[in-house]
Amino acid sequence: MADDRAQGNLDIGSGSSATATTVAFRPLADRMRPRAIDEFFGQSHLLGGGKPLRRMVEEGKLHSAILWGPPGTGKTTLARLIAAAADAHFISLSAVMAGVKDVRAAVAEANDVRDQRGKATLLFLDEVHRFNKSQQDAFLPYVEDGTLTFIGATTENPSFELNNALLSRARVYVLRSLTADALRDILSAALGSPERGLGGEVRISEELLDRLVVAADGDARRALNLLELAADLCDEQGGARVISEAVVAEVVSGGYRRFDKQGDDFYDQISALHKAVRGTDPDAALYWLCRMLDGGCDPRYVVRRIVRMASEDIGNADPRALRISLDAAEVYERLGSPEGELAIAQAVVFLACAAKSNAIYKAYGAAQSDVAEYGSLGVPLHLRNAPTRLMKALGHGKDYRYAHDEPDGIVHGEQYFPDEMGRRSYYHPVARGLEVKIGEKLDALRRDVAQRGSGEDPDDR
Repeated sequence: MADDRAQGNLDIGSGSSATATTVAFRPLADRMRPRAIDEFFGQSHLLGGGKPLRRMVEEGKLHSAILWGPPGTGKTTLARLIAAAADAHFISLSAVMAGVKDVRAAVAEANDVRDQRGKATLLFLDEVHRFNKSQQDAFLPYVEDGTLTFIGATTENPSFELNNALLSRARVYVLRSLTADALRDILSAALGSPERGLGGEVRISEELLDRLVVAADGDARRALNLLELAADLCDEQGGARVISEAVVAEVVSGGYRRFDKQGDDFYDQISALHKAVRGTDPDAALYWLCRMLDGGCDPRYVVRRIVRMASEDIGNADPRALRISLDAAEVYERLGSPEGELAIAQAVVFLACAAKSNAIYKAYGAAQSDVAEYGSLGVPLHLRNAPTRLMKALGHGKDYRYAHDEPDGIVHGEQYFPDEMGRRSYYHPVARGLEVKIGEKLDALRRDVAQRGSGEDPDDR
């Protein structure tokens, strides 16, 4: 049973022992799995000459690893190639369906293989991020004592999804989305391979092949699935099966973009949008906005982040930014999609073009730091509320000077901070937009306070 399981896993994609009937019923993406490292397209940063994973495969020296990357980049295939190169027993589990019981069974199998055949065991766990902490911890003792070499595959950031204990015992390798050239090579190989592919019996123009590549969006599995579906739907023309433009349009309808709500792509793209707005690049900001909306992001989430940008990166340099952001939110709620999305785009472009200031953001952070440092200091007596006779008798509000009764509406030199703190200066306007005028006014007020503190009469200037 154990031998059949391991052999079956290692032989997938080899084509050597599969019957013609079996191959016919296996998906093209599975049949075209690379059988050797030289058949592997993409990931040259890991598999090029002298690169870490290349050495691991060629030398057959096993170590535990985490393969992190988007779907369809070859994580499962790499694990199989590594096991085959090391002549290791290969066990494959999926965290979607497996549990601790399956891990224990894999450990028992690994012990049997070691005792009976003298072989090491490589345990591959797909979607490892779906295991909770206790399930991930179940691997640790067996990785530590060498019973298992563990390779996990994940589309999620290991820093957030995997235990530190597991991460410390495994090297993390980052796989990248496949380039258009790599996908084109994969599809060309599938079209021409007589053993595992379509055997040259299906024809497609370069232009339509490129459309499949674009629709695959960096995912080799999706590219092969689209090609296989198109081949199934195509008609014969002049004795040959030809994939037409109509067939390609049908198989790629609906579109597909890598986005994965709440995953790394989600946060990377909102980060790119935010940074483009901050960097005053309206074109890039529009691009990332459209990428997010195209990927299925809730426009309400986007507009909520835009409102944040208006305060964090623009602030009082152009207070209209906040109002326009809130207006965009209201318009979207009234009109919905797609009409309301244009208002969001308008807000994004305005924010990107507006004068920038993070003075409010920095001032707020500095004030928070002082609150945390000084604790619950009392309000000075002259600033306290005095709604009753008792409070007035206790001195609440005594000597308070009403600003509207003062020249220029300002009480020069008044202390509004707790007595134990003294004056603080948090807000420092930048020399952009409306904050130029705000800064000039505050500078004049601060100079006045400093002169009064030195005994100089500001009226004598």
